[in-house]
Amino acid sequence: MTYAPEQLYAEVAYVAYHFHWSRGEILDLEHPERRRFVDEIGQLNARVHSGR
Repeated sequence: MTYAPEQLYAEVAYVAYHFHWSRGEILDLEHPERRRFVDEIGQLNARVHSGR
């Protein structure tokens, strides 16, 4: 399975922005784990923006 470079850059940038992790730390994550962090950050942001 190949991974679209644009999607990988977006995921790395998103996690790095919110968690201040280095590129290397994020790239060391397996794809499912990195996607889980992206999803969790999205849920946190949604709760913050909805006032919960």
